Amino acid sequence: MKRFKTILLMCLSLLVLSACVPGVTSQNHPIRIAGLSTTEGQILSALVQKLIEEETDYPVEMINNLGTSVVSQQAVRNGDADITPARYTGTDMVAVLNETPIKDPNEALAYVQKAFKERFNYKYYDSYGFNNTYTFLVTPEFAAENDLKTVSDLEKISDTVRAGFDSQWLVREGDGYPGFKEEYGFAFDHTNAMQIGLVYNALAGGAMDLVLGYSSDGRIASYDLVMLEDDKQFFPPYDAAPMATQEILDIYPELDGLLERLEGKISTEQMQELNYEADHLLKEPSVVAEEFLEANNYFRGEDN
Repeated sequence: MKRFKTILLMCLSLLVLSACVPGVTSQNHPIRIAGLSTTEGQILSALVQKLIEEETDYPVEMINNLGTSVVSQQAVRNGDADITPARYTGTDMVAVLNETPIKDPNEALAYVQKAFKERFNYKYYDSYGFNNTYTFLVTPEFAAENDLKTVSDLEKISDTVRAGFDSQWLVREGDGYPGFKEEYGFAFDHTNAMQIGLVYNALAGGAMDLVLGYSSDGRIASYDLVMLEDDKQFFPPYDAAPMATQEILDIYPELDGLLERLEGKISTEQMQELNYEADHLLKEPSVVAEEFLEANNYFRGEDN
């Protein structure tokens, strides 16, 4: 009997200790947010972080400066992150799901949402409301001098124009340069592989005549650049949305409703303005995010 009591006490002790192991209970599992290195990625990550901190007592950790949404996806797959606030449908369709891009925005979002649920058990939310697609950019002077309004108009100067493109885009299949040449039927004789963050300065400073940027980037307004119309609709939609693991949503049920608050709340023009505040006015992305949330009452509806 004494031996039985000893064994029983040992088992009870193990149960008590197991309840204190980090990560077992909802009270001590932090919500880990994967933030990109881009200005936009940092703003979106801060929006999610500050919304959670304002509305709950949940513990939140930020993982900053992940290079791309593909890298942030890997962080989630490795178990190092729970939420990625900056996902883009076109990128996830090609780079994560290895599928052919879908041009219709609603169909693309529905496909990605279904695939992420089935393959990874992640919830891919509806878009914030803006499409950060690729866009060819020139200065107003260069556009006027060469009568440029659409991407097709570039064919007549494709042998002389100095073009600066994201190094990854130059080799990426699907929505990259190989597919562009096939869709538009021409190539550029003088291409320069660049980091995407450097193309705007290169264009504004006269080092390049043409670059490929992002439609919601604040530097388009900063430098008064002209976006050329993708008249053949080559680029698929890159609607931005947050994504969370079902595991973290199960631990913190209220989190789901908070992320849904952000659906449809940021237009492309608004996102460009937020990026402008950070890149041109030199506000910290976290400050830009906080001011935006405060101005919109943290998107509290009548039921919140």
